[in-house]
This record gives sequence, structure tokens and C-alpha cells, in this order.
Amino acid sequence: MKKVMLRVFFLLTFFSVLVISGCSSIAHFDEMSYNQITSVESDALSLMDKATEDYSIHKTEIDDVSNKIQRAYLYDKNRPKNKITEEMWNLIIDPNGHLYGGFIAKWKADGKLHAVFIAEAKKKMQENFDRIAQLESKKIK
Repeated sequence: MKKVMLRVFFLLTFFSVLVISGCSSIAHFDEMSYNQITSVESDALSLMDKATEDYSIHKTEIDDVSNKIQRAYLYDKNRPKNKITEEMWNLIIDPNGHLYGGFIAKWKADGKLHAVFIAEAKKKMQENFDRIAQLESKKIK
């Protein structure tokens, strides 16, 4: 957990330095990317609420949201000068991490999750999706 937080802190610090210095080594604002980020954030958070129910009941919806996240990740990954955003997406999709990928893996392994766990996981997810959206929105338009 601390390793993930340090990684996120490093990425945010690096981004801040780039913005302050006016460096052109970061991608420009992309409305499609921003829209995808906010859309998949909403879908993922809504899906997480259903984790008190059995994983198998929601398998189709889980696959749908996971595919949307993967598409958003691949879109951002293939944009030039977008390494920071790519790394932030990597944190979200990592199945061994503490964000979406890890949440889905735990839900699958446990079958159902407790509401308290879901609420805490949603806070972390929302913070990280919001960081990607904020990063995108602060890029040069």
C-alpha cells in the first residue's frame, strides 16, 4: 500500500514539476481521453457497489467495465508524451494492486465483499481516477 502511495506521489510530483516548468514533454489535453476517464470512473464506482453480491452474478458487467477501462488505458498509452498518465492507469488496472484490478481480483476470489471494505476501496478508486482526470484537464489545450 505504501509503495503504491509513494508511486502515486512521485507521479503527481513529477507532473507538477512539468507543469510549473512549462515543459513540452507531456501530451496536450485530449477531450476524448478526459471523457473516457470520467465515464469509466462512474462505471467502475457503480459496479463496486454491487460487490456485496456474488461475483458470478455480475460477471458480464464486470467484463464490460474492465473492457472499457482497458480501452481507455490503451488509448492513453498510445498517445505520444503521455507516460505519466499511462503509469497512473497501470496502478488502477494492476490485478495485484489495491485499486480496480486488485478489487476485482479480490471480489472474484472471495465471491462477495463487505460493504465497509467496498466503501474504503471506492474512496481510493475515486481519488485515483480523479487524479488522472485532473492531470488531463490541466494539460495545455
